[in-house]
Amino acid sequence: MAIWAIISLIAASGWWFTAIARGETVNGIWFVFAAVGSYLIAYRFYAKYIQDKFVKPDDKRATPAEYDYNGRDFVPTDRRILYGHHFAAIAGAGPLVGPVLAAQMGYLPGTIWIIVGVIFAGAVQDYLVLVISMRRGGRSLGQMAKDELGTVGGIAALVATLSIMLIIVAILAMVVVNSLAASSWGVWSVGLTIPIALFMGFYLRYIRPGKVMEVSMIGIVLLLLAIISGGWIENSSLSTALHLGRPFLAWVIIIYGATAAILPVWMLLAPRDYLSTFMKVGVITMLALAIIVVRPVITVPAVTHFATAGNGPVFSGTIFPFLFVTIACGALSGFHATISSGTTPKLIEKESQARLIGYGGMLMESFVAIMALVAAVSVDQGIYYAMNSPIAATQGTVEGAVAFVNQLGLTGVNLQPETLTETARLVGETSVVSRTGGAPTLAVGLATIMHQIFGGQSMMSFWYHFAIMFEALFILTSVDAGTRVARFMLSDALGNFIPRMKDHSWTLGSWITTLLMVAGWGSILLMGVYDPLGGINTLFPLFGIANQLLAAVALSICLVVFARKGYTWKLLIIFIPMVFTAIITVYGSYLKIFSADPKIGYWANHFRYKDALAAGKTELGAAKSVEAMNTVVKNTAIQGSLSILFVVCALIVMIVACIRTVQALQGKNLIDTEDPYVDSRMYAPSGMGANPDEKILVKQWEEFYAKHPELDLENSHHAELAKESAKA
Repeated sequence: MAIWAIISLIAASGWWFTAIARGETVNGIWFVFAAVGSYLIAYRFYAKYIQDKFVKPDDKRATPAEYDYNGRDFVPTDRRILYGHHFAAIAGAGPLVGPVLAAQMGYLPGTIWIIVGVIFAGAVQDYLVLVISMRRGGRSLGQMAKDELGTVGGIAALVATLSIMLIIVAILAMVVVNSLAASSWGVWSVGLTIPIALFMGFYLRYIRPGKVMEVSMIGIVLLLLAIISGGWIENSSLSTALHLGRPFLAWVIIIYGATAAILPVWMLLAPRDYLSTFMKVGVITMLALAIIVVRPVITVPAVTHFATAGNGPVFSGTIFPFLFVTIACGALSGFHATISSGTTPKLIEKESQARLIGYGGMLMESFVAIMALVAAVSVDQGIYYAMNSPIAATQGTVEGAVAFVNQLGLTGVNLQPETLTETARLVGETSVVSRTGGAPTLAVGLATIMHQIFGGQSMMSFWYHFAIMFEALFILTSVDAGTRVARFMLSDALGNFIPRMKDHSWTLGSWITTLLMVAGWGSILLMGVYDPLGGINTLFPLFGIANQLLAAVALSICLVVFARKGYTWKLLIIFIPMVFTAIITVYGSYLKIFSADPKIGYWANHFRYKDALAAGKTELGAAKSVEAMNTVVKNTAIQGSLSILFVVCALIVMIVACIRTVQALQGKNLIDTEDPYVDSRMYAPSGMGANPDEKILVKQWEEFYAKHPELDLENSHHAELAKESAKA
């Protein structure tokens, strides 16, 4: 127990210096200590308690990957690769963008929510949803809601999950578009990850099966070459050809999303996500170590006056509820529930691996969010607000940005034009003014820290563009996984009316559902790309609220499932985060729908532009033409209508779930929706590494299948297909 006493001391020290004994400044090293120490304690004790007393995994029971094996969507996948795939799929825009935007409220509110929220809410949700889906054939969240809640709650859940999923994937894609636009380095390097992943998929399946570390080393080398060669491309004649516009990039990502969702999961999705995980974890670990070495001094206040006044230039709204929906991932994310009931339960080998993948994967995403927050608050406050204030406030000029920032009344901030021009020169950009959306600020923060260890100021441009490429790669993996999950969700929903749609092996059905979902999120993406107010600025709040509403829905379903298993007081593990999430999201939805402040309420902004058009005005704010004003009127109407749809459906689900939970506690309406028990005929270790006994068992099973290749899953599957073909 000595090691845990040391870890506890490290965590306590981190919390003491960030939250209690803070002065006018705080050192960035304490954020790392508070986060890592808290995560290790939570995984070892809280997650272990949930596993042993709540989940009770049974490795003698086959998972859907084994008993529904089809070689495409249901495939037992090495836990290390699956951890990489799951982490890459869940870690999208949220943990990078949300904390950067939330830095407007100070460093402390975001830090507390990210670390405490993930331990007691986000990681719990991911873990439990993965478990209940895994025991139900890998069914989607919406379908499980219908099975558990009945017709009314089920239909509301299906509508909510499908519509919210469209918004989430569209926002993820939009962040990629904004990151890669006019960046030949990013386009080249991210594009190369696709053929690299295809090579890894075929290598692992046909050339050297089971050689995970071998293909990993090859993949890492190729990935580094892709990154380095991107720098060469940036300074070559190809650079101009790869400076792509936002509309063109949007169509490229739409086509990519459709293709990635249709191809077998082993061919592109799993190896690409596994490959990108090396970069994601590697960069975040490198940043954490750099923070420990550089020990950046944070001058941002613990809590700014924007947190209570609600009039911040980055986004409007007070700390409650908008902090909790702005940091839409990193602490809690409904999108994760769709992955945990989408691709992951169809790939997991053993029930005992769920804690590592579900709870552990979410802890890693939370660490990404903390590092993003530290990088953001490491940036000079004047530069931060100049970069994140809208162009309507700064006029898009250095002089306008300086005037605007200096009149904000920030303590210790006296921004000079030379500061902005020099920052732009160092990072290799023509301007850093109004580079909203969070990604450029994070890139400046990372470059500010990393250049102090590697290369000096002359390398700031390299680190800045490296970070932009890293963010695009980081987020794109959620787009392809999200599209595939959306296809599963629509298949399950349509399967209630057309039974064959539930057959994920039906190729035509897969194509139809994929194209329908891509058309849905693709149209929202294009709407955002052409939005005069800046798509990310207007859609990200809707994304945050929708994402957290989906989390409340997911926790509601978990509550019903475990109540029906006979649990009582232990249900507080689910009930407390569910109620908290419900309160903040419903209140946030109320404000977005009914607020009279155009900076907050969609309908208020809608009627502001509509009335201006009726009065004969030809421009307003960032909309500089009648056409642009009409676009704002249309977009805000869509966004406001979606806000109403999301909150109504989520409320129906939560109310029905509470009724079903009370019935279960009274011993009524006790149904079992789990798949029948199937004995497993395979073995795999539970943790990231295998202990000596597990290695012996793995070797014995490998020898068994070497002697009996006809019993191997893939061979058995092909034999069954041959029999069916012969009968036909």
